[in-house]
Amino acid sequence: MKAVLFEKFGEKPELRTVPDPTPSPEGVVIKVEATGLCRSDWHGWMGHDPDIRLPHVPGHELAGTVVAAGKRVSRWKAGQRVTVPFVAACGHCFECASGNQQVCEHQFQPGFTAWGSFAEYVAIDFADTNLVGLPETMDFATAASLGCRFVTSFRAVVDQGRVTPGEWVAVHGCGGVGLSAVMIASAMGANVVAVDLAEDKLDFARKIGAVATINAAQAENVVKAIKQITNGGAHMSMDALGHPTTCFNSISCLRRRGRHVQIGLMLGEHARAAVPMSKVIAYELEILGSHGMQAFRYGAMMEMIRTGKLKPELLIGRTMSLEEAPAALMAMDTFAGIGIGVVTRF
Repeated sequence: MKAVLFEKFGEKPELRTVPDPTPSPEGVVIKVEATGLCRSDWHGWMGHDPDIRLPHVPGHELAGTVVAAGKRVSRWKAGQRVTVPFVAACGHCFECASGNQQVCEHQFQPGFTAWGSFAEYVAIDFADTNLVGLPETMDFATAASLGCRFVTSFRAVVDQGRVTPGEWVAVHGCGGVGLSAVMIASAMGANVVAVDLAEDKLDFARKIGAVATINAAQAENVVKAIKQITNGGAHMSMDALGHPTTCFNSISCLRRRGRHVQIGLMLGEHARAAVPMSKVIAYELEILGSHGMQAFRYGAMMEMIRTGKLKPELLIGRTMSLEEAPAALMAMDTFAGIGIGVVTRF
């Protein structure tokens, strides 16, 4: 099969011909019909993820068709249209038994702990636990765009952030995950303040539901601006970028008993961020992480998509061929363009 592969961190990935995968007894092989490009893939290519072993094929936001299934797989067969959470679970550990597959003790991640979906085919283990069926009405590009950023935002807003109608939500960073959060929080009835450095991304945030925006490159004090707009601070705020400044601002802009959710990865030189702990204590703030979403929770999100309350297809900014993926991957740190890039031609 054709696949995008790199042999050294930070060096240009290349399109190569590599052996086709085979399914494990509890796994499947999926013909990849679409796969998203995510900044997590860029972090992996840069060597920020200790799980990656070289040579490596990246890619973790995928949708496609099952072409082969292992002998112990009972729920899936060839020809079915599927997607998969980017955190895949073992289905057997304590966390899986408690319904928290997103923090599985033995989790694996295509594109990180194993070869991923920047390829014509990808193997996924423990298929009965991890696969999510796709409705015929959903195209593969939209399904792939859900895989990391959209589902992470859904869980961050709905399950971790516990957003309710009328609350103020601040979203720091309007890349793919931030714009997803803007759309989802707005659909939940919240008032969203979007923060970014780029005016085109803020314009788009307003189009998909933000009631106010702040250009952090122009605002004298982002935290003060949010508190003025929200009349005292956000009920829930998230760092959708993963930077010490956005993390600090997200916590600092909360009102008393507010909730901060960290979505953006804090890796490399940004791994240790300052936290205004005195305010966390005095205001009884909550600091929460959000790490993907369980396969069984896709149902609620899919219903909101089916009824038109959520329109993830609006967040697809660019489609491309597999040959174009290496250049697009290397450019992820420039934050150019609006929305999510998706490989749809193999």
